[in-house]
Amino acid sequence: MLSRKAIILFILIIAFSCKQNDRAIVVSRIKAASKLATVEFTVDKVVFATKDKKFLGIIRLNQAAFLAYTQAYIKTGIDLYKLKPEDVEIDGKMINLLLPAVEVINFSYPVEKYRVDKSVKSKKFLVKFKIEDYDDLFRQAEIDIRNNLKYLGMVKTTEDKTRLLMESLLKNLGYNEIYIDFKKGELLTEVDLDLEEGGD
Repeated sequence: MLSRKAIILFILIIAFSCKQNDRAIVVSRIKAASKLATVEFTVDKVVFATKDKKFLGIIRLNQAAFLAYTQAYIKTGIDLYKLKPEDVEIDGKMINLLLPAVEVINFSYPVEKYRVDKSVKSKKFLVKFKIEDYDDLFRQAEIDIRNNLKYLGMVKTTEDKTRLLMESLLKNLGYNEIYIDFKKGELLTEVDLDLEEGGD
């Protein structure tokens, strides 16, 4: 007959194996929902600049101005394929998740969405904007959008949507006590405008 210690050890092994199986099932189901954990945003950006023509660098002879309305499209999400088994803790009907950080999946600043305000004169006597001026203005605008994404509430919005998605999924798996947290990370690598200009 099996000793009491052997029986206890056997039960513990079975319990541990069940927990491991439960964890594997949870990780697999979460990864399968990866494409759903995304949010799309539209950011409007006004581009405005003036250019002066000065006499002896002091007296302004004339001034041209440029005004355009642009849009950027950003998709944020959580790469659930980065979820590791150790990020999942299960205790009966209680589950604790530590999900990967929110990140920008796609950033688009399409030229076809640039709308120039023709009522603003970009050409005046002795002064006008050149093609390279426009390119530089739009490049600076894109960098400004990128560097300010973290202030637009995208991380919280994406986390909230993902939390609702995960809670629904986990409840369907039988869990009634659910705790979800997110790792911290950089939403999108910021661009140093001075370095960009120095590299041209």
